[in-house]
Amino acid sequence: MKILERASQVLQEESKAVLDLIETLDHRFVEAVELILAAKGRVVCTGMGKSGHIARKISATLASTGTPALFLHPGEGVHGDLGMVTSDDVVLAFSNSGETSEVVSLLPSLRRIGAKLISVVGNQSSTLGRNSDVTLLVEVEKEACPLGLAPTTSTTAALALGDALAVCLLDQHQFTPENFAIFHPGGSLGCKLLLTVENIMHGEEDNPVIHRTATVKDALFVMTNKGLGAANVIDEEGNLVGLVTDGDIRRGLDSGSNFLVWPIEDMMTKAPRTITKDKLAAEALHMMEKHQPRPITVLPVVSHDGKSLGLVHITDLLRRGIV
Repeated sequence: MKILERASQVLQEESKAVLDLIETLDHRFVEAVELILAAKGRVVCTGMGKSGHIARKISATLASTGTPALFLHPGEGVHGDLGMVTSDDVVLAFSNSGETSEVVSLLPSLRRIGAKLISVVGNQSSTLGRNSDVTLLVEVEKEACPLGLAPTTSTTAALALGDALAVCLLDQHQFTPENFAIFHPGGSLGCKLLLTVENIMHGEEDNPVIHRTATVKDALFVMTNKGLGAANVIDEEGNLVGLVTDGDIRRGLDSGSNFLVWPIEDMMTKAPRTITKDKLAAEALHMMEKHQPRPITVLPVVSHDGKSLGLVHITDLLRRGIV
């Protein structure tokens, strides 16, 4: 069989197995969701071999979507790691045959501990299926492996059912993007939803400010010293009245006059676009990129009563992963 034909066959067989799961969804799936929701502890996912990889992935998905979870290797479990399981926990066990010796060996101890057990198996009458509080059946016609040996279709279907379980729990927990970001502070979503302008702006001593009565030469010194290519222009009360940028300086050079002695008020941009420090950093980037008639690279930060607090530069946003 040609390579692309084989690949197409595998994808068709695995996608069919996932779609067939829809017809098997019944009250047992609802019971599994409700059992986990009622638990005071965590979801302890376990499985051996390829099923163990699926269990580990589902535990990570659950944990990142609002359902506390962890992975327990069944081989380590029978040698002491069962100590991490409590009576408040729900064990989610994956085994296509339902007879995996390492997983089945956990059953007596799990009953003694008092943890609830949900199994994801391909054989409902298996030892694991019969001894579970809730049994979720993932039965496939055949593996995509032409030898019928390597777990392929069965693990794909088990993974899909585990994801469905995690998403349903997410819904029931009313989990929000902000909640997700808290668990993913290092990711791009975390950057978008957690970082505010205050976290990134150049403020206090780093705020490039100059009084409106100063000259262009004075502004040039401030801009050079702060290295942001711009300066906030303020009045006697510290209110922001304008913004001067290195672009304004370059345009002054083109005038051919002694522009360095000009009052900064003659060169600055009056009433520039601003943002407050409590806004999301992602909003600042959006304002810069969508500014008309052309994008801008700096954005003054002001208090709600108009006082100059700092400056945000687009390079700082991009460096922190805001996209």
